[in-house]
Amino acid sequence: MGWYYIKTMEKRHADIEKLVSLVERLRGENGCPWDKEQTRETLKPMLIEEAYEVLDALDADDPAELKEELGDLLFQVIFHAQIAREKKEFDLADVIDRSHEKMVRRHPHIFGNADLKTAGDVLKNWEDIKAAEKGIQSSSRPESERSLLDGIPSKLPALHRAHQLTAKASRVGFDWAHLKDILAKMAEETSELLEAQARRDSAQVADEVGDLLFVAANVARFLGIDPETALERSNRKFEHRFRYLESAIKRQGRELKDASLAEMDELWEEAKKNGR
Repeated sequence: MGWYYIKTMEKRHADIEKLVSLVERLRGENGCPWDKEQTRETLKPMLIEEAYEVLDALDADDPAELKEELGDLLFQVIFHAQIAREKKEFDLADVIDRSHEKMVRRHPHIFGNADLKTAGDVLKNWEDIKAAEKGIQSSSRPESERSLLDGIPSKLPALHRAHQLTAKASRVGFDWAHLKDILAKMAEETSELLEAQARRDSAQVADEVGDLLFVAANVARFLGIDPETALERSNRKFEHRFRYLESAIKRQGRELKDASLAEMDELWEEAKKNGR
């Protein structure tokens, strides 16, 4: 069995050109009507969907599904490159060359003479190199308008964006010293939320809820945990436990609305004990 695994995992040349040719044919004169109609705008939701399906496969720890979803995501990249080629902007070769050049440039400790010993050293140097690159690319912008936070997509999910913003800031030392300090900040934000709620100030309540979520994202980031992944695990736990109590009550011939909170709490605890 071990020999079979090694044999099947031997490195093969990835013939990406067959996918490039496939997309070119689908978009060609005698191609697929649907594929020919697609634009950058229409592909946006598909790109996001495929990326999230890759995340689902990773969470499921399913190699076969991951292989499938990575292929679908790669297809989106090739599709966008084909559209750019049709517009005479760039092609997939340019994308690959640019990525290769960037990664070599940002790993001077591997491909150059830089002496970077820790992951932290690498990240700090990475940011320095990115800043220099952005300075060249945005030379028309005044230095005062450039920021370490440039490049973080504005359309990231808010929780993930909070993680990225604070991760960037932490790389230059703008960070909490201890976990207890962040938890104290969370307690402070909780108090401010309660005060805003007591004043019935709906706008301030919304602000304080946002601040509380932002601090929670900081807790996750400080502990090296991706907040989106952590929250999704909690989402799944909630869903499984709620479905459990829902099914239990339906088996009794009743509707949820007829069950008391005490009954639902009891079933919730039962679901927890059963490992749901």
